[in-house]
Amino acid sequence: MVDRTQDPLEEDRLPPGQYVPRGRPVIHYGRVPTFRPATWELQVMGATASGEPHRFSWERFSELPRTTVLADFHCVTKFSIMGNEWSGVSAATLLEIAPPAPAAGHVMIWGEYGYSANVRMSDFAREHTLMATELDGKPLSPERGYPVRAVVPHLYAWKSVKWVRAVEYMVEDRRGFWEERGYHNIADPWREQRYSYQEEPGEGPP
Repeated sequence: MVDRTQDPLEEDRLPPGQYVPRGRPVIHYGRVPTFRPATWELQVMGATASGEPHRFSWERFSELPRTTVLADFHCVTKFSIMGNEWSGVSAATLLEIAPPAPAAGHVMIWGEYGYSANVRMSDFAREHTLMATELDGKPLSPERGYPVRAVVPHLYAWKSVKWVRAVEYMVEDRRGFWEERGYHNIADPWREQRYSYQEEPGEGPP
């Protein structure tokens, strides 16, 4: 169980412009999908080392090595939820089992209904990035992304795609769902990278 008492260092962990709310707000785009384990599949596709996609059924995905990460969660709408215990399959495990081609420098994470978010390969490969199935020792609730959501805790939370169905390795960067609608391509909360008009040269696709 995670201790949710006030951490004396919590203020130091809060990025600029953020606040800690009461409870745990839930925000997402579109409806909550129905999980059908018999037909559910996660694909790792695009610029793979083999040139072929890798497919994981729910049974196979559930058998992959698991890890637990304690991390804060920063929404671009300015609330932060501190000290979340996420459990699931690390991105490093996926990269090992389904390696990218050497030229792949970016990743598109795809959710249900065509939702997507792009991240740099260096962000995806970080130790604390994972495909989460549990929060604080319990399976994710449907509205929080069950059965699998991405967790990229060092970036704004729209990059932590809910209801993940595919990971696409990319040789060239391109914008995901919210990035195409005016959100920042990188999304570092410590630099308050909220909107695309803030992007410096080289921070977005040409």
